Amino acid sequence: QVQLVESGGGLVQAGGSLRLSCATSGSIFRIAAMGWYRQTPGKQRELVAVINTGGRTNYADSVTGRFTISRDNVKNTVYLQMNSLKPEDTDVYYCSANFGGMNYWGKGTLVTVSS
Repeated sequence: QVQLVESGGGLVQAGGSLRLSCATSGSIFRIAAMGWYRQTPGKQRELVAVINTGGRTNYADSVTGRFTISRDNVKNTVYLQMNSLKPEDTDVYYCSANFGGMNYWGKGTLVTVSS
Protein backbone atom coordinates (compact mmCIF):
# COMPACT_ATOMS: atom_id res chain seq x y z
CA GLN A 1 0.00 0.00 0.00
CA VAL A 2 1.37 3.38 -1.03
CA GLN A 3 0.92 6.07 1.57
CA LEU A 4 1.67 9.71 0.86
CA VAL A 5 1.27 12.00 3.85
CA GLU A 6 0.95 15.69 3.01
CA SER A 7 1.22 18.68 5.30
CA GLY A 8 1.74 22.42 5.17
CA GLY A 9 -1.40 23.80 3.58
CA GLY A 10 -3.29 26.71 5.04
CA LEU A 11 -4.39 30.31 4.62
CA VAL A 12 -1.95 32.98 3.50
CA GLN A 13 -2.21 36.50 2.12
CA ALA A 14 -1.29 37.27 -1.45
CA GLY A 15 2.46 37.72 -1.77
CA GLY A 16 3.13 35.33 1.09
CA SER A 17 4.79 31.93 1.20
CA LEU A 18 3.94 28.38 2.20
CA ARG A 19 5.87 25.13 2.13
CA LEU A 20 4.13 21.84 1.45
CA SER A 21 5.64 18.53 2.51
CA CYS A 22 4.88 14.99 1.46
CA ALA A 23 6.44 11.96 3.15
CA THR A 24 6.38 8.35 2.08
CA SER A 25 8.31 5.16 2.71
CA GLY A 26 11.92 4.83 1.67
CA SER A 27 11.25 1.88 -0.61
CA ILE A 28 8.88 4.00 -2.68
CA PHE A 29 10.82 7.24 -2.49
CA ARG A 30 13.96 5.66 -3.93
CA ILE A 31 12.25 4.65 -7.17
CA ALA A 32 9.48 7.21 -7.65
CA ALA A 33 9.28 10.46 -9.49
CA MET A 34 7.52 12.74 -7.02
CA GLY A 35 5.23 15.59 -7.87
CA TRP A 36 2.64 18.11 -6.85
CA TYR A 37 -0.62 18.67 -8.64
CA ARG A 38 -3.57 20.89 -7.87
CA GLN A 39 -7.25 20.75 -8.55
CA THR A 40 -10.23 23.04 -8.32
CA PRO A 41 -13.56 21.23 -7.84
CA GLY A 42 -15.11 20.57 -11.23
CA LYS A 43 -11.84 21.01 -13.09
CA GLN A 44 -9.10 18.65 -14.18
CA ARG A 45 -6.17 18.04 -11.89
CA GLU A 46 -3.15 19.92 -13.23
CA LEU A 47 0.57 19.53 -12.85
CA VAL A 48 2.34 22.03 -10.62
CA ALA A 49 5.84 20.53 -10.42
CA VAL A 50 7.61 17.18 -10.61
CA ILE A 51 11.07 15.95 -9.65
CA ASN A 52 12.57 12.65 -10.72
CA THR A 53 14.93 10.42 -8.77
CA GLY A 54 17.91 12.20 -10.30
CA GLY A 55 16.68 15.61 -9.20
CA ARG A 56 15.51 16.85 -12.57
CA THR A 57 12.53 19.17 -12.23
CA ASN A 58 9.67 20.39 -14.37
CA TYR A 59 7.20 23.16 -13.59
CA ALA A 60 3.93 24.49 -14.88
CA ASP A 61 4.41 27.84 -16.62
CA SER A 62 2.10 29.50 -14.12
CA VAL A 63 4.41 28.74 -11.17
CA THR A 64 7.85 28.95 -12.77
CA GLY A 65 10.03 31.35 -10.84
CA ARG A 66 7.74 31.33 -7.81
CA PHE A 67 7.59 27.66 -6.72
CA THR A 68 10.46 25.27 -6.06
CA ILE A 69 10.17 21.51 -5.74
CA SER A 70 12.87 19.56 -3.91
CA ARG A 71 13.36 16.13 -2.41
CA ASP A 72 15.19 14.97 0.71
CA ASN A 73 16.41 11.42 0.13
CA VAL A 74 17.21 10.95 3.82
CA LYS A 75 13.81 12.02 5.10
CA ASN A 76 11.96 10.46 2.14
CA THR A 77 10.10 13.72 1.73
CA VAL A 78 9.32 15.98 -1.19
CA TYR A 79 8.74 19.68 -0.65
CA LEU A 80 7.02 22.43 -2.58
CA GLN A 81 8.20 25.89 -1.57
CA MET A 82 5.62 28.39 -2.78
CA ASN A 83 6.56 32.07 -2.83
CA SER A 84 4.80 35.16 -4.14
CA LEU A 85 1.49 33.38 -3.83
CA LYS A 86 -1.49 34.69 -5.77
CA PRO A 87 -5.22 34.24 -5.18
CA GLU A 88 -5.35 32.07 -8.29
CA ASP A 89 -3.02 29.60 -6.57
CA THR A 90 -5.90 28.71 -4.25
CA ASP A 91 -6.57 25.01 -4.69
CA VAL A 92 -6.30 21.58 -3.18
CA TYR A 93 -2.73 20.40 -3.69
CA TYR A 94 -2.03 16.70 -4.13
CA CYS A 95 1.26 14.89 -3.74
CA SER A 96 1.97 12.17 -6.29
CA ALA A 97 4.40 9.28 -6.61
CA ASN A 98 4.94 7.81 -10.04
CA PHE A 99 6.59 4.42 -10.49
CA GLY A 100 5.93 1.15 -12.25
CA GLY A 101 3.68 2.90 -14.72
CA MET A 102 1.27 3.99 -12.01
CA ASN A 103 0.51 7.29 -10.31
CA TYR A 104 -0.37 7.26 -6.63
CA TRP A 105 -1.97 10.16 -4.79
CA GLY A 106 -2.09 11.69 -1.36
CA LYS A 107 -5.35 12.91 0.14
CA GLY A 108 -4.64 16.55 -0.65
CA THR A 109 -4.02 19.68 1.35
CA LEU A 110 -5.90 22.94 0.91
CA VAL A 111 -4.03 26.13 0.09
CA THR A 112 -6.03 29.35 0.28
CA VAL A 113 -4.54 32.66 -0.81
CA SER A 114 -6.50 35.75 0.18
CA SER A 115 -6.32 38.98 -1.78
